[in-house]
Amino acid sequence: MGADDQSAPQPNLPQVRRLEAVSFRAWPAASVQYDGSWQIRLTGGHPSKRVNCVVALDRSDTRDIRLRLEKARRKFESYGREMVFRETPLAPVAVMDVLRDDGWRRFDESMVMVLDLATLAEHDVMDHLPSQDIGRFVDASLILQNEDAALKPALAELISNIKPPSGLFLVEAPHNGPVAAVICVHDNDLTGLLQLAVGESHRRQGMGFELTYAALRWARLRGAKMAWLQVQADNAAAVSLYRKLGFQEAYRYCYWRPQEQS
Repeated sequence: MGADDQSAPQPNLPQVRRLEAVSFRAWPAASVQYDGSWQIRLTGGHPSKRVNCVVALDRSDTRDIRLRLEKARRKFESYGREMVFRETPLAPVAVMDVLRDDGWRRFDESMVMVLDLATLAEHDVMDHLPSQDIGRFVDASLILQNEDAALKPALAELISNIKPPSGLFLVEAPHNGPVAAVICVHDNDLTGLLQLAVGESHRRQGMGFELTYAALRWARLRGAKMAWLQVQADNAAAVSLYRKLGFQEAYRYCYWRPQEQS
């Protein structure tokens, strides 16, 4: 990531800070503690790495790195979580050097992509209106993501805790269950897309494009100027979909974990 990836754009740090802040609000952790500029995000009920990680938010904050990592590890242990560190362009190089020297391994590189909604092209696709039925949306999302139904209470709580206005977009086939789903979080002039999923039997039929486009159009009508999303860098199908809509890469992030957790 970063200097090792010559194809990645040089990140705009003020934009990175703003997008990181809105992404925290869009997918809120149950517990957020600070150690200097390090944010320790923990959520006992849901395993998502975005709500269970340490994030460094200031490149100059490099004091007592190993001591602070150990303190954070103990907090993760108290939650029954394995500790992971989220590396973004805001993370100090010195912290990454310590993680590497101590045998940590990086994994799950993702891209943050952005779109100026003024440039969103017009497409002749079916319109979809958002739902506010969290229970129905969660049931559908778990099926589409092929996740354990036991996660329903935790995922419902996580979505309920999203403070900015959000729309739950869901397409269902009569008598045949969910087809596609996505969350659109409208935060002032920004809007974020989360949890996009399309049923396996409905992929490559334009449903992901249609539903994502409907969510973006809804957000633009509410006053959003720019859209953002996070996608795993090796998910070629999703990246291709987002590029078709006009999204461009803004920056990348990845996670680190101790070698014994690998």
